[in-house]
Amino acid sequence: MIREATDRDKSSILKFCKDTFSWGDYIEYVWDFWLSEGSLFVCEKQSPIGICHAFYSKDQIWIEGIRIDPNFRKQKIASQLVQQAESNGKKINALFSYMLVDTENSISLSMANSLNYQISQTWNFYSLEPKKNSNFHIQFEKSLNLDIYTHYVKSWRWLPIDDDTLSKFYTQNKITKSNIDVNNSIAIMTDSEHFDKTLIVTLFSGSDNSTLQIILFLQNYAIENDYERIQILTKEQLQTFELLEHKLSFHLMKKFLV
Repeated sequence: MIREATDRDKSSILKFCKDTFSWGDYIEYVWDFWLSEGSLFVCEKQSPIGICHAFYSKDQIWIEGIRIDPNFRKQKIASQLVQQAESNGKKINALFSYMLVDTENSISLSMANSLNYQISQTWNFYSLEPKKNSNFHIQFEKSLNLDIYTHYVKSWRWLPIDDDTLSKFYTQNKITKSNIDVNNSIAIMTDSEHFDKTLIVTLFSGSDNSTLQIILFLQNYAIENDYERIQILTKEQLQTFELLEHKLSFHLMKKFLV
């Protein structure tokens, strides 16, 4: 049976989520947030054996947090949870569904492919440590072409950019641009909703030189605004730079629902 999660599910679900990755898992940190948002689905067989969260925005579904009890894997439970999320999305006229899958996670990629998801883009996750800098050349962007820049990352969700979102970003100086050469780089900055003092950056790198200027700015911006961590998501492979570390690569999977 698939149903909406409740407070009572938390402890039993965290038990089979604690060793998802070599470093553990993040579900315990986002559970309360997802529960309050709704659309946190649980597959139950006497007790919870799987979860999946869906976030609906504009005309798309963002699917995240698929976790299955190891004792019940290879039973297509993950597929059933995703299909439940899609079914609910179709009722509100969602046209697309997205999910993020580690490029080395062959099992999840196979599941996504079996549900007709295809690789739309490949993204890289870098961590950047804050540092005091002064010698950088950037400006705050006040005009962005929505035909080129269609999505941004907010708390690890690829969300559509619209005029209202852009207006807020412009007012808050959240879009930076480096035009040190003809190939500009653009960065959109957002705060993590789940982790304190964490800056999340969607980076569109045009060249190594212009990207370096943005990296120097981000480090200094983090120091001045009391951030402890900078997480950069970008489609490009960035050049080697002190205090910049490549963590993982992900496929952005996309499915047309109509």
